Formats: sequence, structure tokens, C-alpha cells
Amino acid sequence: MRVLLTGASGGVARMLRPLLAASGLQLRLSDLQPPDDLQAGEDFMAADLADAAALAPLVRDMEAIVHLGGHSVEGPWATILKANIEGCYNLYEAAFQAGVQRIVFASSNHVMGFHERGDKVDAERMLRPDSRYGVSKAFGEALGALYADKFGLRITNLRIGNVAPAPVDRRRLAIWLHPEDLCQLILIGLRHPDIRYETFYGMSDNARAWWDNRRAQAFGYRPRHRSEDHAARVLAVAEAPDPIADRFQGGAFCSQEHPHPPGVPKP
Repeated sequence: MRVLLTGASGGVARMLRPLLAASGLQLRLSDLQPPDDLQAGEDFMAADLADAAALAPLVRDMEAIVHLGGHSVEGPWATILKANIEGCYNLYEAAFQAGVQRIVFASSNHVMGFHERGDKVDAERMLRPDSRYGVSKAFGEALGALYADKFGLRITNLRIGNVAPAPVDRRRLAIWLHPEDLCQLILIGLRHPDIRYETFYGMSDNARAWWDNRRAQAFGYRPRHRSEDHAARVLAVAEAPDPIADRFQGGAFCSQEHPHPPGVPKP
């Protein structure tokens, strides 16, 4: 399968590229600048997703796209709008025009960030974005629904937690995603014959999870890595309290710019 990987210079893509290549995919990498660890034989094309005219050659002859590109943290609205909303629309439209069959979209846990930590949520629950960044990922999920239902693309949204070799704090014990488990989710989106439009949570086997990921499991997802294996080390480290971040699933994305005084979260 010929697959375009956007955001190829980012940290998540760096962990994924060898795993996806070893899975038999023929990758075309794209970002604003080439990865600093670009390997011999890797196919790279620079492109700004906000430049619609630049995307036709980028998606040409691709069977699928893994869309990691965009602004990956909270930012000013103008930045989010250009990178995550205009860029996402341009990519989906170019993919449709080029006959791309599947897109795996890197959504985010931050589309659900204002759900409380005691509330276990599945993919059908109401979106509660915690930031402009989270809003942009909610837009991407909605855009995927349009291109699936109206134009027939096969779309998989992955509401990714935190991708890393190991969780580093209490919150990440609930949302951690090992790169090998992320690769498995991506391959389900690229290969499963019954995918039409699906939303999965991007997490490993996390005993402290806030998310119900039975939909991913129904498509064969079997995470290999367990956050609880790291719990003793993580819990031994003291963390400064934050009454808003500690209440909601989005953590610091919820407390950032929050107008209520410390210790008095909004009811």
C-alpha cells in the first residue's frame, strides 16, 4: 500500500516511521521541512497543507493517508486555523480528487478534555474540547464524516492520548499510547475491510483509563503494552496540584487560560 505520512518531521512520526515501513507500507513523507533523521531511500516531499495548490502532487498515486500534520499543541487562533482547519480541509479535498481510498486522522484526546476524570467515555459521547486545538481536532473528525458519508472515503479517527515509550506522570497512566500500539491502530484503519467511518481512542492497555475503547477492540485492536507496568515509578514522584487540571481529562489544557481562580473550578 502506498501511504502518505504527513507531519513526518514530528516526534510521533519519528517513532512510527520504522514501524510502518516494517509493516510493508510504501511511505511518502511530507512536512514543511525534512526530518533531521531522514534515511536513505525514504521518499520526502515538502508541502504546506495550507497551500491547497501544493497538494495535488503530494497525494498523487497514494492509496491512503496517515494525517499527523498540523499544529500539535494549543496556539493562537490564526495558527490553529491555518494549520489544523484549512490544512485539514485542503488535504481531504485533494485526497478525494486524487482517488485516495483511506485516511487515518490523528485526532486528540483534547476533543473530550472537559469530561471529568471520574466519567468513563466512549466514542459516542458528546465532544467537550478543552482548547482551540481541541476544537480543530473536532473539526477534523466532522470533516472526515462528511468525506466518508458523501464521497465514500474510508476514515478512521484516532483520539490519541500521549505517545511515548513509557508514561511519565499520573495523567499519562490513563492516556498513554506506546508507539507499537499506535502502529497497530493505524494498520487497522488502513487495512480492515469493514472500516467506513470509525473513531477509536489511541491508548494502550491502561488500567486507569477514562475511555471505553470497545469499538477499537471490535475491529481487532489488542494493545501489547500496559501502563500499569510503570505505575510504581510514576506514582513515586510528587506532582504539584492543579484543581482544574486534576479534575478534567484534558489536564493542563483545561486550566490554561481558565478564568476562574485556583481552587474554584467552574461547576
